[in-house]
Amino acid sequence: MTQPRLEGRLAIVSGGARGIGAAHVRALVGEGAHVVIGDVLADEGSALASELGDRVRSVVLDVISETDWTAAVAAAEDDGWGPGAVTILVNNAGIIDPSPISELSAERWRRTIDVNLTGHFLGIRAVVGSMRRAGGGVIVNTSSMTSEIAVGQLAHYTASKHAIAGLTKAAALELGGDGIRVNSLHPGMIRTAMTEGAPEEQMSAKYPLRRFGTPEEVARTMLFIVCDATYASGDAFPVDGGILAGIMMGE
Repeated sequence: MTQPRLEGRLAIVSGGARGIGAAHVRALVGEGAHVVIGDVLADEGSALASELGDRVRSVVLDVISETDWTAAVAAAEDDGWGPGAVTILVNNAGIIDPSPISELSAERWRRTIDVNLTGHFLGIRAVVGSMRRAGGGVIVNTSSMTSEIAVGQLAHYTASKHAIAGLTKAAALELGGDGIRVNSLHPGMIRTAMTEGAPEEQMSAKYPLRRFGTPEEVARTMLFIVCDATYASGDAFPVDGGILAGIMMGE
């Protein structure tokens, strides 16, 4: 039997209660990690933790709350439960709230930027101390294919995902000396609650692979970043069915 690659590692996954986040949690647990699920969906997070066993905990985490991030790290580092220091952070939490710019309120703009971007920053800041004590770690920030291409009625979402790519590079530059790698994950259209109702057959006709992706496919790329891409930092990892290749080729 293959030895789990993340035995003795401790991870936090924001937005980990469902969708891509839940797939990340399952993938990390499958490789032997202890995982803290951080999500505002308390019931769904608790149900997933109960399903996966005693190496998984669920905490209420509003990613724009500094207090919640402090509590999540404290729950992860709790004596007698896990390995003691957080060495993996998957910043996955995000929202999408379509609106044309002409009808987009400043409040809705700020909310999207706060959750999608500031939440990533607060997560990075919250785990740096733990990772430094452990001698290093890896942070995976969830961006999007919209960091490279714009999508109508998603100016605020697109801006936040562009900014995550920049945040990733800046953090990689600052934290590399501490043995902390920081990379970004850029999913395309993935079958989740966020894309429910989207005309998959029509939209995926533009994709070289002619289909939407699955949360599990995104999670496998996350595992590659965490486990295998050991010389990658400040880099972007698309998981988009080839859509950006098509755009670049003018298809």
